[in-house]
Amino acid sequence: MDIIEIIKAVLFGIVEGITEWLPISSTGHMILLNEFVKLNVSEDFWEMFLVVIQLGAILAVVLLFWNKIFPFRFREKPVVQKDIFSLWFKILAACIPAAVVGLAFDDVLDALFYNPWCVAIALIVFGVAFLVIENRNKTIKPKITELGEITYTTALLIGVFQLIAAVFPGTSRSGATILGALLIGVSRTVAAEFTFFLAIPVMLGASLLKLVKFGFAFTKDEIVILAVGMAVAFAVSVAVIRFLMGYIKKHDFKVFGWYRIVLGAVVLLYFTLS
Repeated sequence: MDIIEIIKAVLFGIVEGITEWLPISSTGHMILLNEFVKLNVSEDFWEMFLVVIQLGAILAVVLLFWNKIFPFRFREKPVVQKDIFSLWFKILAACIPAAVVGLAFDDVLDALFYNPWCVAIALIVFGVAFLVIENRNKTIKPKITELGEITYTTALLIGVFQLIAAVFPGTSRSGATILGALLIGVSRTVAAEFTFFLAIPVMLGASLLKLVKFGFAFTKDEIVILAVGMAVAFAVSVAVIRFLMGYIKKHDFKVFGWYRIVLGAVVLLYFTLS
């Protein structure tokens, strides 16, 4: 096993852990990083790696929010928390739009939109959208300030925005869902938490789909690369999620909007000149 490949896997894990939860597009960053730091792997493994590395990031959400997502309590006697069960049904409802389109058109969408140009345009468009919506929300009080106040209608609407992210790489799944939630009156904190929870079934499903397509036929080197990437993504995600939840209590998402616009411009310029 070449130590250089392990270092590359660490780099991809760091980028995944940072960009998966911030609304700045993990796909856009991964594509850009891949231009300069290419893993010595097959194209099929790379396509699978790009998705399955997200499982490491998912475990960070499970660890940090366990008490909010696990509906059972075992003390003197087992207790079932119905509000958490209700939340999970709403999360699953929000997954429906992206799941239907993803299962039916996964390969077609990858072929049509998985390229630097679409990623750059999505980065810029949604960056501008963040600036516009945050300016609009300055004078508007959020309607939903608790997770329990999210209705099935609200969840489905957020799921529609997630669908946009599923169709257009570079949109950012967390960016699209947070933006959609803000637009319909959800507070920043609740929007972020619901987005994190929504990622669990979405990423599990997407990862399983990619693993089935890849065929589970890993070499020893591929197992090491995937394991290292996932482990690093997990560790970095823990720190990033904690940072984000503290940051949005006092700040808006404008800085991420500006960052997206700059990154999108850089991606366009780089691939235009290359």
